[in-house]
Amino acid sequence: MSIDTAIDMIHGKGGTAVKLLILRPGESETREFSITRDTIQIPTLDTELRPDGIFVIKLYSFSENSDSLFKDAILKFIDSKSSKLLLDLRGNPGGYLESAVNIGSWFIDEGKTILIEDSGNGNKQKIYRSHGPRLFNDKLAFVVLVDGGSASAAEILAGALKEQGIATLVGDKTFGKGSVQELIKITDDTSLKVTVANWLTPNGISISLQGLEPDVKVPFTQKDVEDKKDPQMDKAVEILKAK
Repeated sequence: MSIDTAIDMIHGKGGTAVKLLILRPGESETREFSITRDTIQIPTLDTELRPDGIFVIKLYSFSENSDSLFKDAILKFIDSKSSKLLLDLRGNPGGYLESAVNIGSWFIDEGKTILIEDSGNGNKQKIYRSHGPRLFNDKLAFVVLVDGGSASAAEILAGALKEQGIATLVGDKTFGKGSVQELIKITDDTSLKVTVANWLTPNGISISLQGLEPDVKVPFTQKDVEDKKDPQMDKAVEILKAK
């Protein structure tokens, strides 16, 4: 069954139920879930000042206005007087490249590389650099959480913050989605999607080929979910408290 066929079967009137038969990695038996159809409202960003003084920003996607919302979150962080920042990019599928560059520019010195776009065949690489202004000095304690659902623009930002020595990456290896694609119309009913370039981290690592390896690898198991534990968050907090 193709993805489009599955989507057509899952779609339906809001308030009605659809049954999904799920086989999870590492499990030998399927599970049946009954899901009520509805419009999914996904926030762009959430913030929290924890009792231990750690300021958490959860960024769900890189939408058109995410850099503006992120700026507001950073102002809240500054007002909190905290020096410990935790950016949670887990499950973030990416979005606007410009938003990732704009957000990275508030942490990385002006002129330093955030992203390299490589079209191959000897063509000149396109460099995306921080346009500043950098808002924080080296006293900022900064951890970024990533996992297998962190993709595209999320990987761009996380990779730049890691390789420029701004933040420590904690969690699982990222998804590995770093390509530039063009849609070419063939007929009225068909199109061809062609990859025309790949995104590289400042150190030249291909996001698509390798994904990002965290500095501190912490798996998140199904048992953790069932026990309502978050070892990745716990490790990030432990690292920030030690700084």
